[in-house]
Amino acid sequence: MKNLNRRQFMTLGGGAVAASFAVRHHSAHAFSLFSQPAQRPPQPDNRSIDVEAAASVFPLSVASGDPCDSGVMLWTRIEPSRYQPGDSALVEVYEDAAMTSLTLVLEVDAAEFGPEGDYTLKVDLQGYLSAERAYYYRFVYAGVSSRLGRCRTSAPRGVDSDAVKLAVLTCQDYTNGYYGALDHVADDDSLDFVVHLGDFIYESVGDPRFQELPFEDRLIQLPSGGVVAMDLNDYRHLYQSYRSDRSLQRAMENHTWIIATDDHETANDAYWDYDRDTLGVPDHPYSTDEQYGNDPARLTQLKLDSQRAWLEYTPTRVSVNPEASHPHQYSRIYREFYFGDLLSLYMTDSRSYRSPHPCGEGDALQRYVPLGCTNMDNADRTMLGQTQKRWLIDGLTANDTRWKVMGNQTYMGRMAATLLGKPLALINVDAWDGYQAERQQIVEAVKGADVDNFVVLTGDLHSYISSYVKLDYSKSLNLRSSNLVGVEFMTPSVTSAGIVDGLANLLNRELKRADIVDALSEAAMIINNPHMKLFNSKDHGYSTIEFQRSHCEWTAYCVDKNHREGARTTLARHRKYSGFPWIFRQSV
Repeated sequence: MKNLNRRQFMTLGGGAVAASFAVRHHSAHAFSLFSQPAQRPPQPDNRSIDVEAAASVFPLSVASGDPCDSGVMLWTRIEPSRYQPGDSALVEVYEDAAMTSLTLVLEVDAAEFGPEGDYTLKVDLQGYLSAERAYYYRFVYAGVSSRLGRCRTSAPRGVDSDAVKLAVLTCQDYTNGYYGALDHVADDDSLDFVVHLGDFIYESVGDPRFQELPFEDRLIQLPSGGVVAMDLNDYRHLYQSYRSDRSLQRAMENHTWIIATDDHETANDAYWDYDRDTLGVPDHPYSTDEQYGNDPARLTQLKLDSQRAWLEYTPTRVSVNPEASHPHQYSRIYREFYFGDLLSLYMTDSRSYRSPHPCGEGDALQRYVPLGCTNMDNADRTMLGQTQKRWLIDGLTANDTRWKVMGNQTYMGRMAATLLGKPLALINVDAWDGYQAERQQIVEAVKGADVDNFVVLTGDLHSYISSYVKLDYSKSLNLRSSNLVGVEFMTPSVTSAGIVDGLANLLNRELKRADIVDALSEAAMIINNPHMKLFNSKDHGYSTIEFQRSHCEWTAYCVDKNHREGARTTLARHRKYSGFPWIFRQSV
């Protein structure tokens, strides 16, 4: 983002303060300070807005993200056919859902959005809203109002705070099902914020390892004509397609999101090839097809393209150097969030800096179920990179909040077939099992700092998992508090293919599906991995986690992805009490 530039006027009247400023690229500032509202404000009231006109100018609706105690990021996109060079846009922020009490008005100069940013607008309100309250906002362009969105600011760092409730999402392959889970998120007024752990999009639109394409109305045609994203236009088209979904729009209209990336925002099982100083994508045509020559420059540009599209299409506040030609200098997306003295959340980036896989870049018997590999605990290998690792450890070990939470993409615990506690075969070394030395550094630092309430929120594996984070997984008993570092809760995929289907495809069906189902049953997984308290790889949906001073409670929901209006059922509810290391099952 470029520097901020304010201009024009400030007026008083009707009990509101209105400020209008030009905005440097995707940013704005304004001023407001008001009293606290009700704890659970109503959802946006769009009855007074012409929704058909709104859809014609703002077809992807609006969104908010990256809350702090004085603002949020706001987002929208102008329909290119309605864009007029020279026409500015307005942002209006209200205290109430009925839009009777105007808080501020921002003018976004026409020079600051348009084709270069794919007609997207990101407006930063940091420094100009009140803490721990809801606001309502809309964009206005060419005389047409967008739908109304609702956003929320967080409690100031260090201030007494009693509760924060998060929805946790991951892996929402558009082609693989419907977003009924997101409708349930949209309608849940008990939520404070939504955390998305990555795979917001999938770079592939017809990869048989992940996508069987059973839904004709969910097919996507990429501009390049390929089955995976090949350039910036493809990535932009994917975000446009995903964000055209009305269920996703509603969830982003009604809640403020905190978003990270996993691999599929770029390509499957992405990493950084330090030897060649370029992107590593073992399954992408740029790596596998001879016509592309495995060209480092082409691969680096693919990473830059994916980074740029993500920044354009998400309501995120991150460090960006648009002139940089190296992805590691272009943006830094790992960042922290504070919610009073109750909770600090560290959203990691585990794809931009990670070393190659420890056992080779083939799928079966290399990235998945590797045999004979001894490189997993190599201290020279990294998941996060040295700078991010230091940032994470410093944050997790600081004594400044009751709960320390790591927003994490891949399973942090061990997942293996075992004998008497000894791993016979690890299942997935694309996860932290492939980066064991760095994992050990993190958990030893957390344990050494006497952090009582360490919680890891994880996605990626398309499964529900509740488990312990341990110093030593060979010690199978979960009663030894000296060996327990924290707890990990994995949220399932919203729609993406389950682990059974994924492994069957990756292993080219060399193993019978029934054998895979048996191996990945809850009973088999818990017997082999006794640190797990719950394992379910059959269902889809999402989870919530509520942090209070006395405990945190994780609730897992199943939502049928095969129907637009999927029914919701509660799978499990697990609780960890503050100061105690153990997980307790709650009645559902």
